[in-house]
Amino acid sequence: MLTALALPLQAQTRKIQHRPYIDQRKLHYGFLAGTHLQDLEIVNNGFIDANGNEWYADVPNYDPGFSVGVLAELRLTNHLAFRVIPSMHFGSKDVRFLNHLNGEKDHQTIKSTYISVPLDLKISGERFNNYRPYAVVGINPMYDLTVKKNKNLLLNHFDCYLEAGIGCDFYTPFFKFIPEIKFAYGLTNLINTDRSDLTNEQQLIFTQSVDKGRAKMIIISFYFE
Repeated sequence: MLTALALPLQAQTRKIQHRPYIDQRKLHYGFLAGTHLQDLEIVNNGFIDANGNEWYADVPNYDPGFSVGVLAELRLTNHLAFRVIPSMHFGSKDVRFLNHLNGEKDHQTIKSTYISVPLDLKISGERFNNYRPYAVVGINPMYDLTVKKNKNLLLNHFDCYLEAGIGCDFYTPFFKFIPEIKFAYGLTNLINTDRSDLTNEQQLIFTQSVDKGRAKMIIISFYFE
């Protein structure tokens, strides 16, 4: 993938490099702003209650959110760096419910405010002129500050994601601009089955109908160093 990104750059003529020594620093700092898309991969179990109701849940659409954070990057070698990126993600997931018995529908908007601390390994290609493509892999623990009770589904606060992505360093005369896209997949089951919070026992059927739910995110970030 890095080779494919670098091929168009190799066909160019050499130019004056902006900020030629910035990557030689042991430690880099920066900040980011961007957007993300949240999803919840739900596994239904076909639970049927005493009245014959059978509910299925799904998240049919990706809803965009907003992301901000700061970056600290430690240079390991000419092509490897370790990154810590404390961030916040503001967004939501719209869960739709369908009763297969009578076609009744319901929905729940799950709003989230995540605090995350991704720990990533950045693998960079060779710099050519003022471009340098890279790939990134890592883990991303997240904590949701806005979990709400007394809803159809209750999600756990904590999750940990595996993530991978690609990006490119663009060197300008004054700073380094870095667009990046990452794909993150949650490792834990977010569905909380302890529903002692419910005041309406009829809502329990939604939790009983779901085996597990794993979160997924697409994160598009724009870094400035």
